Amino acid sequence: MIARVVILLIRCYQRILSPLLPPRCRYTPSCSQYAIQALHAHGVMRGGRLAIQRLLRCHPLQSGGHDPVPGCELSHFPD
Repeated sequence: MIARVVILLIRCYQRILSPLLPPRCRYTPSCSQYAIQALHAHGVMRGGRLAIQRLLRCHPLQSGGHDPVPGCELSHFPD
């Protein structure tokens, strides 16, 4: 239940705020999509922790690149 609410908030960010901001995520999938995948795969506690850790890694000093959710196949999740 809580995970669904958090995912809904992230989806609202993706559709409303993100298009207004310049692209800045250094990773694929994007940080917001990573958070959704982590919440789907690991639930609120672990998925939330993974999402926060990812946000803390996403800054100009990082090289970025492909960074999938640990223990998950990308094909398991809807876009």
